[in-house]
Formats: sequence, C-alpha cells, structure tokens
Amino acid sequence: MNLKKILPIFSYLFHPIFIPVYTAMFYFFGYDSYYTNSEKYFAIFQIVIVTIILPILIFFLLRATGKVNSIMLADISQRKIPLVIQCFLTILLIQKSITIYHFPELYFFFLAGLLSTIIALIFLFYKIKASLHMIAVSALTVFVIGLSIHNQARNIDVIAFLVLMNGFVASSRLEMKAHTPKELVIGLISGLLPQLFLLSFWL
Repeated sequence: MNLKKILPIFSYLFHPIFIPVYTAMFYFFGYDSYYTNSEKYFAIFQIVIVTIILPILIFFLLRATGKVNSIMLADISQRKIPLVIQCFLTILLIQKSITIYHFPELYFFFLAGLLSTIIALIFLFYKIKASLHMIAVSALTVFVIGLSIHNQARNIDVIAFLVLMNGFVASSRLEMKAHTPKELVIGLISGLLPQLFLLSFWL
C-alpha cells in the first residue's frame, strides 16, 4: 500500500476540530476518575456541541457567504474569522462548562488551547500560517504526558503513539502541501509552550 496515499488520512483523523473530544475522552476514561458517568457524558456532550457542532455550522455559514472554501483553511486570509470565533467558543466553554472548579485539569488544557489560538491569530497578521493540526496534536500530547505524571500512571504506549502521530500528522500536512516545514515547527511550538507553561498550575 502506498504510504503517500495513507498520509492524508491523518490530517482528517487528527483535525483540530476533533482533538478536544479526544482529550476529554482520555481525561474521563483513561483513569478511574471520581466523576459519575452522567457527569462525564454531559461534559463530553457539551464539548462536542461547542467544539464540533457549532464550528461546523459556522463553517457552512462562512462558506455560503464566501468567507472560506475548505475546512482545512489553507488560505491565510480565510483563517482570521474562524480563529476569532474559536477563541470566543473556547472562552464560553471554560466559563460555563469546563470550569476550573469542576474539571481543573481539562480547564487548563482548554485555557492553553485558547492561548495557542491567540498566538496563531497573531502570526496571521505577520502573514505566517502556523499549522493548526500541529498545534492541536502537540497540545494533546503534552496534556496526556502531564496527566500521566499527575496521576502517577505509566502510559508509555499512549504517549509513544501520540509522539508517532505528531510525526504522521506533520508528514501528512507536507504531503498535502498544506504547510512548509517552518509552519509545522511554528505550529508545534505554539501548541507545546502554552500547555507546558500551564502545567505548573495543575500538576
């Protein structure tokens, strides 16, 4: 099987829109947490609504008005409005649903994600297109490592898998000619640093 034909799949499997749900699933079901099943499923439901359903509806609205033409947001000029909307949706999520009082670790993941989005938005004003895919998958990787340390659990297999996925996602974006190596590195750093910075608040 041709690897070049397989690589684009990783861009869809690890699209930034899905990463918050992957993170929540690991957070709630990766360990024996004290949350009830109803609390877990309700939190995940809220995350799905705010990070997947609403962005998809907004995407169709923006496409209908000619503001965007692809869910991959390849053009720099098409990224500003979606990223601003993502900032507001994330703020809504951490203020009303995933609060610091109920889900502290997950709260800081989303807060760091908000910082990463703001960084990506700032880069756009300098005509720099940071890879949103690398921001998302690298943030997930750091969070899983942090959560493993926090819970004193060995998740070497999961961590190794995610590190590998960072490589596959980067290769996928290059294969699809969506980013340059520089943009991938910028995305990787933009995803890593906010997560690493906020680790000290919940580890």
